[in-house]
Amino acid sequence: MCLAAIFLLLAGCSHDPSSVQVKELRLPPKVTSGSHIVRDGETLFSIAWLYSRDYKELAAINGIRSPYTIYPGQHVNLTASRYVSRSPSSKTSKPSYTPKPSVVKKAPAPVYRKPEPSSKALSWHWPAQGKVVQIYSNANGLNKGIDIRGNLGEPVSAAATGEVVYAGSELAGYGKLIIMKHNNSYLSAYAHNKELLVREGDSVKAGQKIAEIGSTGTTEPKLHFEIRHNGKPVDPMRFLPKR
Repeated sequence: MCLAAIFLLLAGCSHDPSSVQVKELRLPPKVTSGSHIVRDGETLFSIAWLYSRDYKELAAINGIRSPYTIYPGQHVNLTASRYVSRSPSSKTSKPSYTPKPSVVKKAPAPVYRKPEPSSKALSWHWPAQGKVVQIYSNANGLNKGIDIRGNLGEPVSAAATGEVVYAGSELAGYGKLIIMKHNNSYLSAYAHNKELLVREGDSVKAGQKIAEIGSTGTTEPKLHFEIRHNGKPVDPMRFLPKR
């Protein structure tokens, strides 16, 4: 084997621990085909998170209604749905009557509808007090959130009021993970925890302690924090208050 080949082999074997964790968190990428067989402990929210999909879309594709209950062994179709709008016929038949002159009618009074809470209305809070050691970078799924350094056992708090929709360790690369639903559009996740202090279905207030910082699924104590809007990762720094 030539020296150049040996050098390349050794270079491929050497890496820093942080690069390994980034690789873990970037896999698998968004998947829009195939199916997923539900394992014990998984929820529709965790499966949607794993494949970077919107849980509402997966629910619609598979005919799963709220509260989105799934069962071990169930096949969840991942094929992306395509909504095709009905186009009018190319041939338009002429009316068999003589249309009457149009009458201008007074527009009805607008009906007030309570708007969906915006991200700002959620009142986001920092989930941990440590320093941000890795920023968001969604290019090729490099880092779908931020990493916050911490010490083992330090508190992890809910970044906004919501409901726990997943609490477990079935997602490879995330260790002990909590996923929270804040409204129909926003979810947040808290990874690598040492202990999980909440369960699925729990209602949690912003700032409430939900876990303890750990090193599960990683090489050092830290919190990996993500926010997703309609299934798409977004930069958490856009929502968290400045400090």
